Amino acid sequence: MSDSNKKNTLPRPPIVVVVGHVDHGKTSLLDYIRKTNIVSREAGGITQSTGAYEITHDGKRITFIDTPGHEAFSKMRERGAKVADIAILVVAAEESIKPQTTEAIKILRDSQTPFIVAITKIDKPGANVEKVKNDLMTAGVYLEGMGGDVSFQGISSKTGEGVSELLNLILLMGEVLELGFDPKAQATGFVIESLKDMRSGVLAHLVLLDGTLNQGDEIKTASATGKIRGLENFLGEKVKELTPSSPGTVLGFESIPLAGEQFYVGDLPETKPEEKVEQPVVEENKENKVNAVLKADTSGSLEVLSQVLGHLVVVKDMSVGDVTDGDVKRAVSSSSVIVGFGVKVNKAAEGLAKAQNLKLFTSDIIYKLVESIDEYRKVLVGPVFLGELEVLRFFSQDGKEQVVGGKVVMGGIKPGSDFRLVRNEEFLSQGKIINVQEKRKDVIEAKEGVECGLLIELDTKVRAGDKIKVF
Repeated sequence: MSDSNKKNTLPRPPIVVVVGHVDHGKTSLLDYIRKTNIVSREAGGITQSTGAYEITHDGKRITFIDTPGHEAFSKMRERGAKVADIAILVVAAEESIKPQTTEAIKILRDSQTPFIVAITKIDKPGANVEKVKNDLMTAGVYLEGMGGDVSFQGISSKTGEGVSELLNLILLMGEVLELGFDPKAQATGFVIESLKDMRSGVLAHLVLLDGTLNQGDEIKTASATGKIRGLENFLGEKVKELTPSSPGTVLGFESIPLAGEQFYVGDLPETKPEEKVEQPVVEENKENKVNAVLKADTSGSLEVLSQVLGHLVVVKDMSVGDVTDGDVKRAVSSSSVIVGFGVKVNKAAEGLAKAQNLKLFTSDIIYKLVESIDEYRKVLVGPVFLGELEVLRFFSQDGKEQVVGGKVVMGGIKPGSDFRLVRNEEFLSQGKIINVQEKRKDVIEAKEGVECGLLIELDTKVRAGDKIKVF
């Protein structure tokens, strides 16, 4: 942003992002500033969508980008820092620096975003502002009056103490940065969030950085194009144009643009490979993961969903919008479950899923989905194996009882244990170990690296090379 400031002719309001550890007062600060009730609309204690809001202080405008605070939303926080001119780093006076504080500091440094420290909750009994200041110095954040140039302000979102002074600091920093724009330049900015509305079509929430955005303009990102059929400001009021730093909503994209993409009116500029927006990746199948079709209400939420479920699922397909019968068909064809975050399941999809005996997991709270998928995965992939024996020789069989010899390659093998017989990596049948012997003597356990003989009870005849996996 700063590279073009000198050629611009008109001042531009600062775009601000608030970052910091969860529960350190980010949402409460934004709530107090906007005099609205953001907190009560948060599902499960997590702000589930990234938006932008504009306020006026001393007759001057400031735009705030509201980014989620939970650790699951790290990519979205990184995106917010890259779009913003100024960041507010919130640190609670009674808790000081926490893991997300450290992460936020790194993001701000990596993105070279100027920031102000807001020491929150100074009204709390355990507040210790001096400790926070010293801890910040230890973390490499050098404050004004302590040998550095980072401004700070103690605040209370409960009483309002210090909030006006914080806004003054933002406006002052905005003046120092000499933010500006050219009203005749090619309009450009960033997509903050995007979704598909069943009545209106594709909606993109965005912030304009340069030029002027008008109804009827051809708008493009790396992944989507369209013609602006409708413009709304952040209050939801219909407008004919948007000026820089103004957050708004555009109706007219033919497909859903990715959150975090830069948009342009007219032709896209030449894009360097490292600047291209990362596209969603469909993984290949992996052991001990559940195949899944992911659905979410917005592109940002979809990104988060794939991120937090990454260790549990193999993503076969992912898209924005409610669950449809088409999603069910895709899930059935790829032997997948459907995971929906903040979406509904239409009646046709619900009926087809029931007929196909397809698992559907939906919730407005992301960690309920994580817990549900984890439990389902444990049932699906079977037990945790405590020992494994590679069969070297088959000796004899009497009905279901068989005598085999082999080498313990993992864990231990005990009498009375249940096991699974695996051949060429395929599960064949389940049985029980009756007796274990080493050198023709009974033992209570044969451990890893030892050769032993087993008396087992099993329907399937064992062969050399088979694996006996004990659980």
